[in-house]
Amino acid sequence: MVHRVEANGADIPAIGCGTWPLKGQECISAVHAALDAGYRHVDTAAMYANEQEVGEGLRSHGIARDDVFVTTKVWYDQIGDGDLQRSAQDSLQRLGLDDVDLLLIHWPNADIPLAESIGALCDARRRGLARNIGVSNFTAAMVNEAVSLADEPLCANQVEYHPFLSQNAVLSTCRDHGMAMTAYAPIARAGALFEQPVIRNLAQQKGRTEAQIVLRWHIQQANVVAIPKSANPDRIRSNLDLEGFELSDDEMASISGLAKPDGRTIMPEWAPQWDPS
Repeated sequence: MVHRVEANGADIPAIGCGTWPLKGQECISAVHAALDAGYRHVDTAAMYANEQEVGEGLRSHGIARDDVFVTTKVWYDQIGDGDLQRSAQDSLQRLGLDDVDLLLIHWPNADIPLAESIGALCDARRRGLARNIGVSNFTAAMVNEAVSLADEPLCANQVEYHPFLSQNAVLSTCRDHGMAMTAYAPIARAGALFEQPVIRNLAQQKGRTEAQIVLRWHIQQANVVAIPKSANPDRIRSNLDLEGFELSDDEMASISGLAKPDGRTIMPEWAPQWDPS
């Protein structure tokens, strides 16, 4: 059974197939492997330059359109009125779809008024380019402002999130507005996180992989969606196999306790002033 998150009208599978930075046949094969494994959520973006491959993976697999939740994103230099709608249309052409399930503003842009960007995003939904809309890499204050500006429901904020990085402020704000918080980099590039004694010990105790422990921690949190990326079919299958065990409140807290001030790994020069972690 795939856990799902209900968010302002969107029904989002809680584990999705991340596709950055997959390209070419590797990307097509990863989408196939994910759909074969039971994933029903695929995440891409205009900036990933792989929407065509994601679309080919969906088409050649043969899955019914309404059986898969497809997310894409508009790059931060294209979020002005007119540019955003054109970017969304270009994404649909590359994907070979009539609409996406979720269209996100990939990053905020201090040079483009948020009211303009949110207005354009809402217009894209009204035009039928996206069934649902949301944002990505928005701080708690930005989420509040975006919701106040939107005349269409916002259903998600996609941010970096894993045990090394607390996102309590953003998650609390998303919950206040009935939104999902989608975690990218949910296993924090794996290495150092999987070496933590609490993760390693829980994996041994429960007979699970370290990745499964971390992903279970994600989906046991209300309103949280996670989109791990892998090109390895075995890992893709394993990342979705989160049934048959759960984490206690104490175990959840011990994993959350790994958060640290320098836990963030994605820090481009155009990033906003992040919430304190």
